[in-house]
Formats: sequence, C-alpha cells, structure tokens
Amino acid sequence: MPDHAHFLVEALSDNSNGLKFIARAKQFSGFYYKQRYQRALWQRYGYEHVLRDDEDTRAVARYIFENPVRAGLVRSAEDYRFLGSDTHTVPAILEYTSG
Repeated sequence: MPDHAHFLVEALSDNSNGLKFIARAKQFSGFYYKQRYQRALWQRYGYEHVLRDDEDTRAVARYIFENPVRAGLVRSAEDYRFLGSDTHTVPAILEYTSG
C-alpha cells in the first residue's frame, strides 16, 4: 500500500514481545530511511492487533494480501510486487477459505 504497511508476525517463543518488535523495527527502518531521504518514514502512532488463539492467521493473511486489490492498485493480488511470505506461498494464502 502506498501510504501504509501490513505485517503479520508470529512469535516463536513464550517470551516474545510483539510491541517491542514493532518499536525496534520502526526505530531501525526509520533511522536508515531518514538518513537516506531526510524525512520521517513512520507516523508517531500506528495500529497493532495481537491475534488471539481463536483468530485464524491464514484468514488474516488473505485479508492483508487482498488489500491492494480493494484499494484499486492492482487487478489481482499476485500483481502487487510488495506481497510475500516467508512461511506460505502467495497462491496458498489466496486460495485459503476459512471454515
């Protein structure tokens, strides 16, 4: 998305801290972006949501993957060049139906 980003991150241990991860990721990326472009990358406040056990991770991933289509940026999610996953293929996410 041209004006925001979606990240779906899964904790790998019981002591993982999602808010700390987000803060550090924004700190590091924002620092290097400002060095290169002389302007801020991130707005001061954002939106975070921690998925509960009953929330379907793959359904959330599909929703995120389909955002560029809903925004009218591309006709098909596969056409959006900033789309990807380290754990699932794009077709597997887009073919997923909850139930």
